[in-house]
Amino acid sequence: MHHKTFVAAAVGLGLVAMSALTGCGSTDAKGSTDSRTVTLVSHDSWAVSKNVLKDFEKRSGYKVRVLPNGDAGQAVNKAILTKDNPQGDVFFGVDNTLLSRALDNGLFQPYEAKGLGTVGTQYQLDKAKHRVTPIDFGDICVNYDKAYFEKHRLQPPQTFADLAKPAYKNLLVTENAATSSPGLGFLLGSAASYGDQGWPDYWKKLKANGVKVVDGWEQAYYQEFSGSSEGRKAGGDRPLVVSYASSPPAEVIYAKKRPSTAPTGVAGGTCFRQIEFAGLLSNAHNTKGGKALVDFLLSKEFQQDMPLKMFVYPVVKGAAVPAEFTEYGPVAKNPETLAPGKIAANRDQWVKSWTSLVLK
Repeated sequence: MHHKTFVAAAVGLGLVAMSALTGCGSTDAKGSTDSRTVTLVSHDSWAVSKNVLKDFEKRSGYKVRVLPNGDAGQAVNKAILTKDNPQGDVFFGVDNTLLSRALDNGLFQPYEAKGLGTVGTQYQLDKAKHRVTPIDFGDICVNYDKAYFEKHRLQPPQTFADLAKPAYKNLLVTENAATSSPGLGFLLGSAASYGDQGWPDYWKKLKANGVKVVDGWEQAYYQEFSGSSEGRKAGGDRPLVVSYASSPPAEVIYAKKRPSTAPTGVAGGTCFRQIEFAGLLSNAHNTKGGKALVDFLLSKEFQQDMPLKMFVYPVVKGAAVPAEFTEYGPVAKNPETLAPGKIAANRDQWVKSWTSLVLK
């Protein structure tokens, strides 16, 4: 997820302040009852090339309205609160860490999207009912500052276990698992790796080893991390950060002068797989338009546009990925995963335990 638009990565889990509810009055509903308009509700990271969206509007005859609703956690909570009279027709941006909350609250109606046959089954986490359609995936992983490790003649860490070793004391910055999606993903990755019982001990070791925790991704990556161009300017002194496997390509693509290699690398054994979904909202005003929009999100045109707009990978087989991705941000070989049901059963308790263990 989503470098320049990356604010969304600071996903607020836990029950987000519901003040977000203001502004979903009748003006919204009026706009979306027009059958020629279809409304997409999303987190702030939503991005698409203008010409790609225009193509869809021209072909389908629908005008697309986009309603960004904060980070993913906030957007999901707001959608749940307004589900009887939703702000739109389709919701994009619920991921596997939040999926069960959305499904248990009856947020989506079943719809089997056209093109679902081209999507890898490992991404289809609601196969039986098709209430959500997988759209993209990415890996939350520790990134390292290559220059720092070369200068100190130190091998960069590769695994969760490495991060707790004395060689890496005071080098890692991560995000708060209660307020940030990469922060939560990193916690879930450690729970998948060390098990329900083992992860608290692991975090005690990380804490003893000087891990620094900040509220969100932007602060961690742009201020604390010495490997990002912004972090260097800001005097960031942590050469390890919890970010995404697609962060190194972004460093290359956004550099003023394109470097020959990425200045950052990915610790391959620290990754947690994140899958993002879209779904037709249960009480959508424009169901027909909503279905067309979900189909569009699985079209090759949209799937191939997505990597450089949102820094995620397409789920459709055969969708081309930009060369920068394969070169600087290859997909994690064996990312950690957890079943959505397992996440649902434990997430709130884990975040609570993590908070008292790491932040107190």
